[in-house]
Amino acid sequence: MMKWLSKFLLLIALGAPLSASALFDQCRDLFPAQQIPSTPQAGRDLCFDDFAIYYSPLDKKPIYTVEKLNGEQLQAPHPRRTNQFYEEARLPFTERALLSDYRGSGYDRGHNVPAGDMTQERGMAQSFSLANMMPQARQNNQGIWAKRVEEPTRMYIKRAQGDIYVFTGSVGQAGSIGKSKVTIPSHLYKLVYDPAKKSAWAYWVENTDEAEVSAPISYAELVQKTGIDFYLPIDAIKNKSSKGSEKAPSDAKQLVGAWYPVFFDQYSAEKVAAIVSNIKAGKVASVQIQYDHNAELAQKLFHEIQIQGPVTVTLSQSSPPDSPAVSYERNRVTAIVRPK
Repeated sequence: MMKWLSKFLLLIALGAPLSASALFDQCRDLFPAQQIPSTPQAGRDLCFDDFAIYYSPLDKKPIYTVEKLNGEQLQAPHPRRTNQFYEEARLPFTERALLSDYRGSGYDRGHNVPAGDMTQERGMAQSFSLANMMPQARQNNQGIWAKRVEEPTRMYIKRAQGDIYVFTGSVGQAGSIGKSKVTIPSHLYKLVYDPAKKSAWAYWVENTDEAEVSAPISYAELVQKTGIDFYLPIDAIKNKSSKGSEKAPSDAKQLVGAWYPVFFDQYSAEKVAAIVSNIKAGKVASVQIQYDHNAELAQKLFHEIQIQGPVTVTLSQSSPPDSPAVSYERNRVTAIVRPK
């Protein structure tokens, strides 16, 4: 009881509500008609520049994510995929998924919001937050999910008129990984909503290497399977094949991502100067330095940033999983910057 009370008081002190009523005050425009889904699961609402996450501190993965996309966005040049994963500094340490949790687990860090949807460098960087990841079967993540769920969704959006809303998440429990006990979901889903056609459909995929993609399920069936009401104004007789009409308006968006990562594979005076400039301009509230092996670089950055003024700077150490494709993560240092 005392442990739970201490945790509750910490949540209040952090100013980030943990409840089944998500607010998303900074990014409601990412949701259809600014209507926030309802779910019995308690979580944290996290706004990023180009997407939002309702995150489960218990499962340490998203309950759902949401994006608002259109064909013009997806046909624009994309930034280079970074593969630079980092721990979400907005979350209390006890509620985070850690880089080390995935180490030796046999599971991929599976994106809910795909890096392939990102058209800005900052959005690309934010998409690699571990708050956006779920333990996903490796062949599933790199195979059918990427090729027969994510890519067909992008292809549809490129042909569609107006904005399309995409919700992604996972449900069920098939064990856990790591010291933080990140829940391994049994099933994954991606819900696509086209407001111009007033239609929605969902991909529903088992989280195994042997899984196959079947025909999309209905919106009503997804609500039943997940227990989440996404509040979509769907005409029950319409489905994916319905014909569309008017183009939905596209609004210009502000950057609302708040915390953002700056990656150091080696010391960069230019990157440090950019952080220091923002500190001196009174734009930075705090910086968290995340590292694994490269304590020397982490300490150097810590001291250079700490002397710049009244800004809180902390150090956090964690080990990423071993992977031939991203072995350089072991020496990387990441500065997570929190603007005021």
